[in-house]
Amino acid sequence: MPNVPNILWFCTDQQRGDTIQCLGNPHVRTPNLDALVSEGVAFTRAYCQSPICTPSRASFLTGRYPRTTRCRQNGARIPEDEVMVTRLLAEHGYDCGLVGKLHLSPCHGRVEHRVNDGYRVFHWSHHPMPDWEENEYTQWLRGKGHRWGNLYHRPPDAFAWAGVPAELHQTTWCVEKAIDFAMEDRDGPWLMSVNCYDPHHPFDPPPEYLDRYDPDVLPDPAYQEGELRNKPRFQQIDHMGAYGGDGISCAQATPRQRREMIAAYYAMIELIDDRFGRLMRALEASGQRENTIVVFMSDHGELLGDHGILWKGPHFYESLVRVPLIVSWPGAFVAGIRSDALVELVDIAPTLLEATGLSVPTCMQGRSLLPVLTGEKAPDGHRSSIYCEYYNAMPWHDRQAFGTMYFDGRYKMNVYHGERTGELYDLGSDPNEFENLWDESAHRVRKAELMHRCFDQSIFTLDPLPEREDIW
Repeated sequence: MPNVPNILWFCTDQQRGDTIQCLGNPHVRTPNLDALVSEGVAFTRAYCQSPICTPSRASFLTGRYPRTTRCRQNGARIPEDEVMVTRLLAEHGYDCGLVGKLHLSPCHGRVEHRVNDGYRVFHWSHHPMPDWEENEYTQWLRGKGHRWGNLYHRPPDAFAWAGVPAELHQTTWCVEKAIDFAMEDRDGPWLMSVNCYDPHHPFDPPPEYLDRYDPDVLPDPAYQEGELRNKPRFQQIDHMGAYGGDGISCAQATPRQRREMIAAYYAMIELIDDRFGRLMRALEASGQRENTIVVFMSDHGELLGDHGILWKGPHFYESLVRVPLIVSWPGAFVAGIRSDALVELVDIAPTLLEATGLSVPTCMQGRSLLPVLTGEKAPDGHRSSIYCEYYNAMPWHDRQAFGTMYFDGRYKMNVYHGERTGELYDLGSDPNEFENLWDESAHRVRKAELMHRCFDQSIFTLDPLPEREDIW
């Protein structure tokens, strides 16, 4: 392999796995991500370990499952003794920086508390809204003579609208700060976490990007009238109003409004792609691209009207738990590979450690993807199943939701603990997850077997620490 590589870790917020043009979506324009796919390995079946921000981010940054990190909910603080992969890399000579969102601690009405995360440079902006003076994006805007509130206007009850101009957008700020960091003079390798807020709601792309998408030529969300009748109550609640309210409900939206929302979402992703391309060109021009591992991913997906639901919540549909994951390192990793192996985001941390020549600590539960990335292992083999969790992460209304998901690549079992109704889907015959087989007598044996496996995974993902020291 080449010398110890730099690491560019680009993580979007709430981006579905089906939003890259060359991987099958003809409606969104992503030329720079398409180029990254041609240069590396695109994992087409990569899954987050929680469909909510904080548990997912704590999980992939530590290589441990949400139940293991004890960081199971939005609004919770990651325990001080959890060890992030960025800290391990910093302790072994990496200069680590972050721009944008971290979200490992509460940040509603307060500045986010940091643990020992390993980041020397920390340009924090949880979201573009100017809630705190410490929001560096707000300071950057002010330095250019602008206030966010004067650039942004939300029409009442709107699903999507034109937002901040591209040159003043938070995604633009994130990339500019990342380029500044990458161009610093240093003796050793660097890691940069670029965590932009887009394409998270509100769906407010720059006007010039929104104009490129015609809602009338976009497909409707994947929803069948009446499909929620035999599904968990949490989905019926969210159909009537997206989590947290905001007066936005798929049930009340017209088909045109739902397609306008999709257009805005795709426009936000095109902005991300454009700025990501700017960052990649800066690495090329500086001669650093050849020795930089690039990881592009998202923390979880977005329902976007699928199944009559917006945003996120206690759901395990593909549009919410399957995310983009592309990894590239010219000359060291194979190129132009599209892997349909089952992959979990907990696998990223051990992969980065192994790729940089470091040992993987016992506490990490992910499985390194390095054999697939180097071509030592076939691209279709990695895991036999996926495990995902939801622990009352957003306790709105009366929805004390606790769910676990087990997916074997064809059949998906979603257990909602304390509820009488769960979900069983055959993605081979029903890829849109319309037909819940939970109560179907023909699938009684399979349901019992998958429920058993789901319970097994809840045991197998217990914390491996402390290690056993002796036989008794």
